[in-house]
Amino acid sequence: MIAKLKNLGPGLLFAGAAIGVSHLVQSTRAGADFGLGLLWALLLVNIFKYPFFQFAPRYAAATGESLLDGYNKLGKGVLGVYYVLNIATMFTIQTAVTIVTAGLASSLFGNFGTIEFDNGVIINSTKIWTIIITSICLLLLLFGKYKLLDKLMKIIIITLTISTMIAVSMALKSSDPLSFKQVFPNDSLEIVFLITFMGWMPAPLDVSVWHSLWAIEKKKNIEAYNPKSALFDFNIGYISTIVLGIGFLLLGALVMFNSQETFSNSAGTFANQLISMYKTSLGNWSWAYIIIGIAAFTTMFSTTLTTLDASPRVMTKATQLLFNKTSKLNYKFWIFLLATGTIIIFLFFASEMGFLIKVATILSFITAPFYAIINYRLISSKHTPKNWQPSKQLHILSWLGIAFLIGFSIWYLTTL
Repeated sequence: MIAKLKNLGPGLLFAGAAIGVSHLVQSTRAGADFGLGLLWALLLVNIFKYPFFQFAPRYAAATGESLLDGYNKLGKGVLGVYYVLNIATMFTIQTAVTIVTAGLASSLFGNFGTIEFDNGVIINSTKIWTIIITSICLLLLLFGKYKLLDKLMKIIIITLTISTMIAVSMALKSSDPLSFKQVFPNDSLEIVFLITFMGWMPAPLDVSVWHSLWAIEKKKNIEAYNPKSALFDFNIGYISTIVLGIGFLLLGALVMFNSQETFSNSAGTFANQLISMYKTSLGNWSWAYIIIGIAAFTTMFSTTLTTLDASPRVMTKATQLLFNKTSKLNYKFWIFLLATGTIIIFLFFASEMGFLIKVATILSFITAPFYAIINYRLISSKHTPKNWQPSKQLHILSWLGIAFLIGFSIWYLTTL
């Protein structure tokens, strides 16, 4: 058992990346608006996406290669499409998750007020916290590298799980019983929310590429990280995302359902409203506020940290494979570029964030079938050892999942 626990890592990093806006904001909003009525949607999408996320550690541990190496074997065009899509979304995604984390930090740890410069530029507390959090994450990753990230994420996920479960228990004690009646949204706004909720749950499918690279790093540090232990590690992480997704759905339903509260469409503002309502509903005690704050902040900090590591990691590898460049366009180049770009976008293009996030969201939705199909093709191909190709049951689930994601994307596009 100790050896199995030691082998945990990439699966928890996956959980850290996945448990973010989709859980803290979307799952909680689903509970606030529909009670437990969308529990079916949360479970269904996690089941259908499972194979395509699982293929990442399966392939990496069985071959010693990342999914990017596999995409390259399927054709330069496949890898090129991934490369372009990642550049198009990585700055916006990093900025979006950092903003929510910064908003929570401002609410929990202190508001710096507003600073106005002579040239008219105004920097508020959230912007200051964005710079601080990005800098902290940057330093942790540059000096601690993968080993520190691996250790930190175990602490963060355990803290997040415990604090969320305590918060759910507190809410259950102070709330009326909930109905388990399942519902399907009727009007167009509710349908759009349902699609968004399912599209980002537990995470966009391109996170599978991140997972494969983390698995390779883990294999460098632990010789015994084989396909069997990789799948065990992944299943622990994946189950964690489902449990915590249900946890935040419950919190939204228990604390906010039928509250008549109007929630902001801004993720950061919504997160702060969330903490305030928990404090009011669960009791105006300092320790209750601390528990909710820890659950919310660790949720977003884990996402900010893992995404800041993952995008530079995949861009470094993809650049090497596409252009055979290993000297200048390395991990340090990409992580500094991403950190700087995140701060610049938020400082000077904050008014355009809504549009940028919408573009990134649409790209994540409509490319989900692309990632599902190529991950399935790769794991079922000659490039994967026969012993570690999917079982018949997993093949069937993959076919159903691809059909679901294609229909899901078409449905999304027709509702825009």
